[in-house]
Amino acid sequence: MKKLLILTPVFLICFLAVSCQKSSNQTWENMKTAGAYLNKGITTLCGNYSDSRLLESSDEFTGPGDGEFIPLNDKDLKAQFINDRGIPQPRFSPGDKGSPIPGLGEFKTPTGELASIFKRVHFGTDDHMIKLSEDVDVIRSIAAYMKKNSRVYLSIEGHCDERASAAYNMALGARRANHVRVLLIKNGVDFNRIYTISHGKEKPLALGHGDEDWRANRRAEFKIFVK
Repeated sequence: MKKLLILTPVFLICFLAVSCQKSSNQTWENMKTAGAYLNKGITTLCGNYSDSRLLESSDEFTGPGDGEFIPLNDKDLKAQFINDRGIPQPRFSPGDKGSPIPGLGEFKTPTGELASIFKRVHFGTDDHMIKLSEDVDVIRSIAAYMKKNSRVYLSIEGHCDERASAAYNMALGARRANHVRVLLIKNGVDFNRIYTISHGKEKPLALGHGDEDWRANRRAEFKIFVK
């Protein structure tokens, strides 16, 4: 039965590709993107991605519908799991019974001089990787501060712009927060002191509906707790 479930989508995509008789570059790019999602889905069915879940509607496959949207390709999809591989989760979850760390609601936005260290970092459309040099500098500054102040715990919040479904953006926000966490750990911060949460598109910073507003909302923000 499992083989039938896996082969049927593959057959359907091949059939549509042949029957439509299209040879444009756009059709080929669409086929590659569909294949990337299909490969990820097959791997999930085989049990390799324990944190994945079944999608409830076709809308959850859809990224931003216009503007700067660039579909994820094979390299982008694999990068998330390569970067996260081998990075352990914290020993305690915030707010759990017996945890020395309170719930994330007790983590506060840094103020004063700390605000100049824990600055927001931003992402491209449908992207979860830090690429701008100024954002890389922010990550390095945060890592340096965290290594000097062992009593400070960090919460990283992943945010998205308003485009695409709520479920899609919730997953994208998680990828963004986790990517920042990985960078901090690779810069020497104790993994037990960094937590992540995704707010998807639920907490926009800018309330407009244009490119500048979307750029402002594609971000990761930081909150801290001093033990």
